[in-house]
Amino acid sequence: MDYRRLGRTDLNVSSICLGTMTFGEQNTEAEGHAQMDFAVDRGINFLDTAELYPIAPIKETQGRTERIIGTWLKSRGNRDKIVLASKVVGRTANTWFRKDGSEGRLTKVQIEEAVNQSLRNLQTDYIDLYQLHWPDREVSGFGSNPTQWVDTEPAADETPIEVTLEALDGLVKAGKVRHIGLSNESAWGTMTFVKAAEAMGLPRVASIQNAYSLVNRTFEINLAEIALRENVGLLAYSALAQGYLTGKYRNGALPHGTRKTLFNRLQRYEKPGTAEAIDDYLALAKEAGLDVAQMAIAFALGRSFVTSVIIGATHMDQLETDIAAADVKITDDLEARINAIHQVRGNPAP
Repeated sequence: MDYRRLGRTDLNVSSICLGTMTFGEQNTEAEGHAQMDFAVDRGINFLDTAELYPIAPIKETQGRTERIIGTWLKSRGNRDKIVLASKVVGRTANTWFRKDGSEGRLTKVQIEEAVNQSLRNLQTDYIDLYQLHWPDREVSGFGSNPTQWVDTEPAADETPIEVTLEALDGLVKAGKVRHIGLSNESAWGTMTFVKAAEAMGLPRVASIQNAYSLVNRTFEINLAEIALRENVGLLAYSALAQGYLTGKYRNGALPHGTRKTLFNRLQRYEKPGTAEAIDDYLALAKEAGLDVAQMAIAFALGRSFVTSVIIGATHMDQLETDIAAADVKITDDLEARINAIHQVRGNPAP
């Protein structure tokens, strides 16, 4: 395991981060604890969660993932050894995140309520990296880099980025949050946060958590340069295209207990051309003598703009395979062959 600096902060995080969104739904508390023990034993010091989790998000389970992490932190007594990241929801019509039944917005009042609840759930008095799960703006796609633009009008009650940043500044000054980050954000949004922080003397975003995989390299189009020049490194999620790149959903297969089978989600990875691209990458991994999951994660780890790759698993064998990707190196020849497929297949699953 190697460790990389988080933005311009003094934190060094493991190049692989353990994602936890299955804890409390697909994984029990005991299984979540076992995963965290296993990950830490193999050098991972970085955990990512959110007030939203577990997935699929519903009122009855919301916050359960953070509570599972909280009981683990308390029982292990290792809070000072963990870099803990969580998130506050962005604009949403769901009214069950806030006690007064308000729709989700990135206002000062809502952010303060959210972080205080997360601290209680996590049984800690500070969060190392507090991220905006998605924008307050009306944007054209959750993944922030759609290949086709959809016109959207600013909402009448849109919270200005500067107002949100001032609210986060208050959390940093109060010691509840050490650093801040973005998620599912666009190039315009990222630079607006950076410039507002510089102009107003407010906290600088340290990272951006967006989707990045062999079938979705849209981050490279505009955001990669920002990540490098502004030290807002990518925390890459869905490096396995939510399991599609393992081949387990090929030809319409629905394995027992998987997210697609349970919740009928993941249509993002069923767009035209995606199956053909996945077949090409599966064939390439076989020819190279590599586990396809490890090849996909190792490719993401090898990008200069990536700070950490977030992995998630429901079974320990999956977790072991994914963590071992840290030891896999993408050769120049293999990278050239990956890029040749990308040239033909593009980004079918943004």
